[in-house]
Amino acid sequence: MFDNLQDKMDRVFKTLRGEASLNEWHIDSALKEIRVALLEADVNFKVVKEFTGRVREKAVGGDVLTAFSPAQQVTKIVRDELQTLLGGNEVGLALVGSPAVIMMVGLQGSGKTTTSGKLALHLKNRGKRPLLVPCDVYRPAAIDQLRIVANDVKVPFFDIGENRNPVDIAQKAIADARTLLHDVVILDTAGRLHIDDELMQELDTIKRDARPSEILFVADAMTGQDAVKSAKEFDDRLGVTGIVLTKLDGDARGGAALSIKSVVNRPIKLVGVGEKYADLDVFHPDRMASRILGMGDVLSLIEKVETEIDKKEAERLAQRVSKDKFTLEDLRSQLQQVKKMGPMSQIVKMLPGAGKINEDDIDEKAIVRMQAILDSMTIKEREFPQILSGHRKKRIAKGSGTTVQEINRLLKQYLAMKKMMRSFSKGLGARRFGKMMKGLPPELLG
Repeated sequence: MFDNLQDKMDRVFKTLRGEASLNEWHIDSALKEIRVALLEADVNFKVVKEFTGRVREKAVGGDVLTAFSPAQQVTKIVRDELQTLLGGNEVGLALVGSPAVIMMVGLQGSGKTTTSGKLALHLKNRGKRPLLVPCDVYRPAAIDQLRIVANDVKVPFFDIGENRNPVDIAQKAIADARTLLHDVVILDTAGRLHIDDELMQELDTIKRDARPSEILFVADAMTGQDAVKSAKEFDDRLGVTGIVLTKLDGDARGGAALSIKSVVNRPIKLVGVGEKYADLDVFHPDRMASRILGMGDVLSLIEKVETEIDKKEAERLAQRVSKDKFTLEDLRSQLQQVKKMGPMSQIVKMLPGAGKINEDDIDEKAIVRMQAILDSMTIKEREFPQILSGHRKKRIAKGSGTTVQEINRLLKQYLAMKKMMRSFSKGLGARRFGKMMKGLPPELLG
């Protein structure tokens, strides 16, 4: 979503890299480009004006003029102000009450029902016992959709029977949750326009009776400033506690994410970053600011590795590598682990300097082809690749839909990987190498 903005910001900083000192002309020139970049990214014009004003005020301060090079100085100031613009610091969910009640509200088509399922899985993975409750009795098939979502994420679904009163449904679901020891109740309410007084009054009644600790406005980031405007109007009518931005992995310009906190004065708490149910992340303003400026997001990458990679499998691999027993069977297992983390283009974007990498250069199908080649081998061939004769390679190529040349390339890469792992594990020692194979640097693990 922020690729175009990242490219433009990078060009701004490049013009400053050759300068020995920073003066007001440099600042004004850079701010002019930054202003244009933000406006083109569909950021609210009042937000842009306030943002550039704060950057200029800090950039002309005498205390910082000699501390960094011009490019470093402006980058740091812009990064700090972007973080402030995005909300400053992470704001977690307030799960208060027994059970804690979360109301999901927003416009029709913003992704509330799917996001409710994602949130249920997010909480379940953190040790909570959520209950999904269908309060959308107006949209055809909305109840069945939530039931399917609940089944997919393996979270209990509250069966409303013939009841079609959303206020009554919410009350009974909360009572059931207390009896069945569910600690979180997620109310998936009907999508509506802020101008629909009758439906907005219904939400207000649910709020008064259910006393939710969170009222989350689900906004489609692809709709840009319309999402910001809707969030503001819902907040004025209902008093939301936080924002969930969906489709942050889309190709919109990013203006909603950069404007919504300033305009609505409510924190972005969660973001949808993909189509899978697991693709819901806590929003970190500092990490997002770094990604926009091409500095990467290594912490999120580490957390993703921790979540998706099987630690027992990583430890097993570390032991085999330390004994120089890394085989094609192990490589096949690792490829399966990598695929769990999502598209390579998303992973690469978390690395520092990734903005300079063209997405067209990332071959998303490379892992698929490698997996197909390895799957077409017998267990014996994966364990003892030295037996792979020309005849066997032709059979594997035919079975995997690849070529003998691709098989040879894979074997060459495997041998290089095995050599690197051997020397790496000897240098670190098996224990420290095992920690790294889990996805974390040793220094973070003590």
